[in-house]
Amino acid sequence: MFEYFYNEIFRKTVISFGTLFNDITVKRTNSSDNVVSVIKVPLAYGPTQKFLARLEQSPNLNKSLQITLPRMSFEFTGIVYDPARKVTTTQQFLTKDSSDGTVVKKVYMPVPYNMQFELSIMSKINDDALQIIEQILPYFQPAYTLSVNLLENGINEKKDIPIVLENVTFQDDYEGDFTTRRVLLYTLRFTAKTYLFGPVSTATPDIIKSTKINYLTGTDTTNTAREVVYTTEPRAIKNYTGNIIANLTKDIAKTDTTIYVSDTSSITNKTYLDINGEEVYVLNVNNNSIQVERGKDGTTITTHLVGDPVKSITSSDNNLVEFGDDFGFSGSIS
Repeated sequence: MFEYFYNEIFRKTVISFGTLFNDITVKRTNSSDNVVSVIKVPLAYGPTQKFLARLEQSPNLNKSLQITLPRMSFEFTGIVYDPARKVTTTQQFLTKDSSDGTVVKKVYMPVPYNMQFELSIMSKINDDALQIIEQILPYFQPAYTLSVNLLENGINEKKDIPIVLENVTFQDDYEGDFTTRRVLLYTLRFTAKTYLFGPVSTATPDIIKSTKINYLTGTDTTNTAREVVYTTEPRAIKNYTGNIIANLTKDIAKTDTTIYVSDTSSITNKTYLDINGEEVYVLNVNNNSIQVERGKDGTTITTHLVGDPVKSITSSDNNLVEFGDDFGFSGSIS
């Protein structure tokens, strides 16, 4: 039933979460409000109890080592399925492999899961802790969104992962005698709304080069003879060959239906042209002016300038239509 795959999605989400807090600093000032030191707060992965135990066992807590305070640690604490973000499970992603552009990869829609994190801020001085907290909280209202490339393997599917701040708690561990080290502990709990993809496989799609629809004639459905056949073939809506047949001799506004070109010898009625990605249909050719229909097959009507190339869309372009390209249809009845 199952096959081996490993997309490293949990690992990528954990790393992305940690990078949010790896550049926080604390500044300390003197009585004249001059900055006397700037401390980059260390960040490490691990449970809070581990670092608290290390603090208690350190023989000299005043040395400039990374175990001294302030410091931060974060930990991945749990994972829960999120039914509110469920999507159709049978739908697929299809894309060309970005490494070679020929192989088509496919993967089913991802499954939504919430990853839970705890970020601990340990400090000896309350002002240090407040500086750290104030550098974090304004970005979460209550979510901060990360863009993470969750699925590589030739697909490169990036997802926006909201990091939601659930709550903040505070604890002042100052018990025992005067020799006990004080630790101010702020705990921030987050939920990362990530997605899990299944195995990536190779698809073998193909374009339907032509299709025929036969129609029964009359009302006698027992007669299997077909007298009308409708044939349709994919038709390119842009120029693939790059052949330029003319250049514009006058600017074209969005509302213009007459265009002026340098040469009409290769342009005939009822054909298609490509002008900077806009497809136009030729209605009539008159000397160096052409009557056209703009924005055919859903292409965007835009302005064009003098000198812009005019390219023809021919059967050679139709043959170059590939899977994943946009295309129109041409049909005939026989």
